[in-house]
Amino acid sequence: MATSSRTEYQIAMLWMEGPLSFLEQLCIASFRDAGHHVRLYTYGTVTGIPEGIEVASADEILPRTKFIDHERTGSPAPMADKFRYNMLAQCDRTIWADTDAYCIRTFETNNGHFHGWESETHINNGVLGLPQDSEALAALVDFTSDPFSIPVWYGEKYAAELEAARDKGTPLHPGQMPWGVWGPHALTHFLHKTGEVQHSFAQHMLYPFTFKQRRMMLKPGLDTSPYIRPNSYSVHFYGRRMRKRLVEKENGLPHPDSLIGRLLAKHGIDPREAPLPAPAQPQADTPKTHLPMVKTISTDGVNLSDLAEKYGSDKGPAKHRYTELYNMLFHPYRDQPIRFLEMGLFIGGPEHGISADRETTDLPSVRMWLEFFSQAQIHGLDVSDFSWFEHPRFSFTRCDMDRRENIRDAFKDAPPFDIIIDDASHASHHQQFALLELFPKLKPGGLYIIEDLRWQPQTYERAGITKTADLFQSYLHHGSFRHSDPALAAEFDALRPEISGAFLHQVRYLKEKRDQVLVIHKR
Repeated sequence: MATSSRTEYQIAMLWMEGPLSFLEQLCIASFRDAGHHVRLYTYGTVTGIPEGIEVASADEILPRTKFIDHERTGSPAPMADKFRYNMLAQCDRTIWADTDAYCIRTFETNNGHFHGWESETHINNGVLGLPQDSEALAALVDFTSDPFSIPVWYGEKYAAELEAARDKGTPLHPGQMPWGVWGPHALTHFLHKTGEVQHSFAQHMLYPFTFKQRRMMLKPGLDTSPYIRPNSYSVHFYGRRMRKRLVEKENGLPHPDSLIGRLLAKHGIDPREAPLPAPAQPQADTPKTHLPMVKTISTDGVNLSDLAEKYGSDKGPAKHRYTELYNMLFHPYRDQPIRFLEMGLFIGGPEHGISADRETTDLPSVRMWLEFFSQAQIHGLDVSDFSWFEHPRFSFTRCDMDRRENIRDAFKDAPPFDIIIDDASHASHHQQFALLELFPKLKPGGLYIIEDLRWQPQTYERAGITKTADLFQSYLHHGSFRHSDPALAAEFDALRPEISGAFLHQVRYLKEKRDQVLVIHKR
C-alpha cells in the first residue's frame, strides 16, 4: 500500500477568552473537518469550543503581560500578530489561522511557506505558515519584540515623526500606529526584503473575497465560482467587520442561503446557540495588563498640509498646495459638528480614460478630513464605488455628474452642508451643474470650493462651454455672470443675492499663473 510523503501540518489559533460565537465555531470546525489537528490557544476561560479541538495555554508561547490593543478599534490585533510569529518560531509543522479563516481543503506545503496576497499591495497574515529557519520570521519576531520599533515601510517622513516622538520621551506603540503595522504591513515588508515573497500564493487561494467584497458572503444565492476556485484553500470572513454587519444589518443571523449560512449547515452549527456579541461588547471581564498609556502625536498643532502628506492627498504641498488655503479657512470648524461634502474622492476614473467601475483602494482626502475635523460628518460623492470604506462619520453616494438630474436626485433629501468641495471630473458643465444644484444646499455662512479650474478632461468637456474660471471672472469684473448659454447665465445671476464673496486663486498661489481654485462664501 502506497504511503503519502506529504508532511501533515497542525493548525494553531488564538482566542483570548470568553465565548466563541457561531462564526468562530464555524472556522475552527472547518479545519477539524478537513482533517487537521487544531490547537486553540487561550489566555482565559473560553466556552463553546467545538469537539475534538486541543486547548493549550497561550502563556506557553507568550506570557500574558504588556498587552497592546489597537486604540482606534480596541482590537488586540498587535498582540495577536506578535503571538503568531513567536508561535511559528517555537512550533514545528504548524500553520497559523485566524478564527475568522474558513478552511476549504487541507492545507499542504512542501517547504513550510503558506501565505498569500490579499490585494495588489499586501500579503495578509490571517493564514500564515513560515519555516522555523525563515529569515522573514526571525525579522518579524525581532521587530515585534520592541513595542516601540519604528516601521520604515510608511516612508521617511512618518519614520522621522516617530523618531522625534521617541527622542522626546513619548514614543508610539503599534496600537497608536496604522492598522496592520505589525500584521500584513510588516509581513509584506519582510517577505519582500528576504525574497521569500516568491512563495506567496495568488489572492484567490487564501483570500478569494477581498475586504471590499466581504458583504457578498451574506448575499443569498450567491454563485461563488467566480471567487472560490478549485485550488483555493480558505476564505477569510474579516471577523470584526463581519460580526458588526451581521448584528447591525442581518439581525445577528446570516441568511440560510448565503455562503456563511450554507457553511454553517454543512458543519452542523446552529447560529442561534452561539449568538454574536454586540460590536462594542468586550469578550471577557478578566482585566488585562497593558503597557502604560503613551500619548499619541498631538494633532492640535498639526496643519492640514501635514495631514495631506501623511495620507498621500494631492491637495498638499507636494502638488496643488490647496491645504495651505484650507488650513486658514477651515481651522474654526475643526472641532465643530459640521456637515462636509467632497465630490471626487480618488484620482482616476472616466476623466482619465479609466472605467467608472474600477477597483478603488484608498480615500486619502477623506482620511485627512476625518482626522482634521474631529466632529464632522464627512460625505463623499464619486462616479466610482467607495462604499467599502466604513467609518461612523463617513457616508457615500455614487453619482454620474454628467447628467444634472443625477446630482439633483442624489441630494434632494440631504440636510444642508457647511462646506462643499468639488474635486470631481473638473469638466466645466459638471462643475456648473453641481454648483447650481448644491449651492442652495449650503448653509448661510458656508463655503463652496471648486478645484482645478484650468484642467478639463477631453473625455467629458463640451465644446464651446464657458470655463468656470471665466464665468467667475466675469462676475468679479462686471457684477453679473456671462456664459455661452444664456439660460445658465440667468440661473447663476439668480444666485448673486446669496453670494457674499468669491475669490479666485492662482496655481500654487503664484500671481503669474492661471486661476486654479475658486472659493465662494454664502451670505
